[in-house]
Amino acid sequence: MLRVRTAGSFAGAVGLLGLLSSLTFAPVHGQGAQSAASDRPWLDPGLLKAAQAEGSLTVYSSTNEQEGLPLWKIFEDVTGIKVNYIRGADGPLMGRIAMEYRTSGQNTWDILQTTTLNKVPAELLATFDPSEAKDILPEARDPGRRWYGVYANYNTPSFNTQHVKPSELPQSYEEFVTRKEWAGKIAIDRSDNEWLKGILIHYGEEKGTKLIKDIVASLNPVVVDGHLALARSVGSGEYPVALNNYLMLTMNVKLAGNPTDFWALDPVVLLFGQVGVNVKASHPNAARLGANFMISKESQQFLSKFGRIPTRPDVTSNPPGIVDTLKKKKIITVLLTPDEEKQWQKTFDTLFKPR
Repeated sequence: MLRVRTAGSFAGAVGLLGLLSSLTFAPVHGQGAQSAASDRPWLDPGLLKAAQAEGSLTVYSSTNEQEGLPLWKIFEDVTGIKVNYIRGADGPLMGRIAMEYRTSGQNTWDILQTTTLNKVPAELLATFDPSEAKDILPEARDPGRRWYGVYANYNTPSFNTQHVKPSELPQSYEEFVTRKEWAGKIAIDRSDNEWLKGILIHYGEEKGTKLIKDIVASLNPVVVDGHLALARSVGSGEYPVALNNYLMLTMNVKLAGNPTDFWALDPVVLLFGQVGVNVKASHPNAARLGANFMISKESQQFLSKFGRIPTRPDVTSNPPGIVDTLKKKKIITVLLTPDEEKQWQKTFDTLFKPR
C-alpha cells in the first residue's frame, strides 16, 4: 500500500488514502511485463525486474497529496513496488536533506521531486539517462543529467476575478506602481528569487531594482510563505492580486472552482518542477524507474488535470492554449545554483523588507 508522511511530522497516514482505493490499474506480473511495457514506454522490463527485487521506493516531493498520492498509486499498482511518499514544502525538504547529509549520511530518500533540484549540491544527485527524457523540452533537461523537468513552472501575476476586472489589470510591471488602491492588498511569496532575477535580467539591474523599489514603496506587498497557500488566498479573495506566483498553482485553484486567473507580463520567468535520484539511493533501480515514470506521457497527462503545465510537447495543457499565450511574451528561464540562490534571496529580502 502507498504510504504517505509529511515533512513536518514525518508520521501518520492521510485520509485521502481512502479515496484512492477506488482507483484500479493493471498490475505487472512476471511474463506480463513485456506486454505492459509496450503500452507504457517508461516501463523498461529489465529495469522493472531489478526494481521489483528492491521492493520499495521512498519519494520526497513538494507536490500536494491530492495530486501526488493518486499519481504514485498508478506507479505502485502497475509495478508492485511499494511507495513511501513524504510530502513537504521545498524549504523543509531541502533542510531535511541537508541535515541528513551533514549529520548522519542517511539514505532515507530515493527520489526528490521539487522546483529546487537545481539548487541541490551536485554530489548528492546521481547522473542518469531516463528513456523518456528524449520527449521533454530540451531546456527541461539538466546538462549534467542530474534532473529532468516533470512540469513547466511559469511565473505570472494572478488575480481574483470577483474583486478585479480584466480591464483593471496592469499591462506591464511599471503599471503596478499606479495601482495605489491595491496598497497592502497584494502579495508575493518570500522565496521568489528566480522571478526577481528574471525581472532584473529583462529590465537591467539598475532599472529593474528601481522598479521593484517603486512597487514596494507604492503597494507595500504582503510577503507570504508558500506558493500554493498564496494561490488559494487569491482564489478566496484574501488578496485580490498576487504580484507573482506559479501559474500552475493558479490553474490548480481555478480548476477547483475558485474565481481566479492569471495574466502574462514581460518577462515570464520559467523554472521547472524537477525529478532527481539520490546518488546513494537505497533503491537505485526503483528510483530510476520512478523518475522515468514521472516524465512519461502517462504521468504528465495525469498531472495536467490539476493545472500542471507539461514539459512534453505531446501533452496538452489544461485548459488548452496556455503555452501559446505565454509564448507571446518574453520567456526567461532561470535556474540558480545554491550560491546564486543565497545571493538572490538576500537581494529579495532586502528589496521586499517591510518599510
